[in-house]
Amino acid sequence: MIDWILPAFGGENFYLSIIWLKCKGGNGIILRKREGADVMELYTAAQMREIDRRAVQERGISSVQLMENAARALVEEIRALPIPGPGFREGAVGWITAGGHAPTPEEQAEFWALRQRSAVAFCGPGNNGGDGVAAARLLLEAGWRVRCVLVGQRERMTDECLEMERRLCEAGGVLEDFNPEDRGRYIGYDVAIDALFGVGLNSELAADAATAVRRMAASGWVVSADVPSGIHADTGDVMGMAVRADVTVTFSKGKPGLYVGEGAAHSGRIVIADIGIPDELYPKRGCEAVLAEEELLSLPRRRADSHKGDFGRLFILAGSRGYTGAPCLAARAAVRGGAGLVTLAVPEDCYPIVAAKCCDEVMVWPWSEEDEAVLEQARSCTAAAIGPGLGQGERAERLVLKLMRELSCPVILDADGLNMISRHIHVLDEREGLTVLTPHDGEFARLSGCALPIRNRIGAARAFAQAHHCILVLKGQRTITAAWSGVCAVNPTGNPGMATGGSGDALAGLMGALEVQKISDPAVLAVWLHGRAGDLAAEDKGEYGMIPTDLIEQIPYAMKELI
Repeated sequence: MIDWILPAFGGENFYLSIIWLKCKGGNGIILRKREGADVMELYTAAQMREIDRRAVQERGISSVQLMENAARALVEEIRALPIPGPGFREGAVGWITAGGHAPTPEEQAEFWALRQRSAVAFCGPGNNGGDGVAAARLLLEAGWRVRCVLVGQRERMTDECLEMERRLCEAGGVLEDFNPEDRGRYIGYDVAIDALFGVGLNSELAADAATAVRRMAASGWVVSADVPSGIHADTGDVMGMAVRADVTVTFSKGKPGLYVGEGAAHSGRIVIADIGIPDELYPKRGCEAVLAEEELLSLPRRRADSHKGDFGRLFILAGSRGYTGAPCLAARAAVRGGAGLVTLAVPEDCYPIVAAKCCDEVMVWPWSEEDEAVLEQARSCTAAAIGPGLGQGERAERLVLKLMRELSCPVILDADGLNMISRHIHVLDEREGLTVLTPHDGEFARLSGCALPIRNRIGAARAFAQAHHCILVLKGQRTITAAWSGVCAVNPTGNPGMATGGSGDALAGLMGALEVQKISDPAVLAVWLHGRAGDLAAEDKGEYGMIPTDLIEQIPYAMKELI
């Protein structure tokens, strides 16, 4: 049966709906796109190939026209780039004026404005290469100095790629064969176009392609067509080596590999280009994941007559000898996240330290000797967050398992709570209430038994959530939130400054705060707010010097952006 219905990814004008099904046989979260919604859907390479096939074979759309549209989108972004680009090295040009003096910044800007723009296009023999050949022709027609290079075997060129070569020749250009031994021929261009493979690559780059990737780095800007070559379109894995693009113009829809794994670091600024495929060809509920962008998230305004009881009560079971910081960080984040009441339960021998360290707004409670008393305290709350700094003691493990078995409210498991449940995974499977797990990759490996590194983070998170009927928040660069329905959300916020002890504790507390307030889709929202608060902290303190407390203090400002 349906337990309750909540709006997701929107405020008064929802973009998506979420249905939580309480029964164990339910479908979990179901995302339904509303009319007019602009949701960033991510599709796999196989899905995109099938959609392209349907566009050509069922709708009669010319594959050559789709290629022209893709090339025009590439060229539009290329022509908008400021010259010189980030790859230009001072000293690569001998700066001297007619008067014999070093040029002023104004004179340098005038030089770059008047100088003929240049581009080198590295093209594979497939359709991604055809996009690059067509882009080279369009730049040539726009007055650019262009070199177009085929990296691969001519006999393997597709019909569409051959047609684009014919059009390039008609415009006065040439598709020359790549010479990996000639270093100087391919360096020093304003823009290098990466059109080697796109979504089609599923193995490591061959020798010539790898050499071409290295040559691209010697130009000012690197712009990739669809997906940076060497990046797996579905997982973001680097296959041997990969292009590090400044801009990736991806066609029709986003690809998961651009936003997760190493692909997120190699893709640069991502531009989604419409190349003319009708929207109705995309499966309505078949995308790999959605990108949890700010435009899809909101927080409700509070009623003027509200009181603390309206915003829930969070129970946090945390802390152990030597680990008194984690419970305090989790509790502070919960308070900053707007929870009405926060009860922090810690072992009795830690109580004096935690009580002294914790903020005044938190009720610190020492564990009773009786397990039943702890359970009653937890039952009086709207949700529970279990695990930060909890340790691996026998008493703590017994309490965690008891709470998991007997609490009906939502439970968020983090840190040591995850390690304990990994040894008793059947307890997770038997639980009736909602459970949210927040592991990093190492904790997830212990939970799932998978090997490290995790090659397909979206697929692994989805499979675990479906198998164990929970919500899985797989932390890391571009944190992934997966529901047991199969729906996944990829988070775009956050930065390397958050890679420090205590950041995860803050996320657990913030997630608990949103859960007790019954705010829509608290897991996805908490991950976004946590990352955004980290970004604000980095803007203020820098990535090297920021600490979790800085992040927590920025949570209210991140939340203001969504109201």
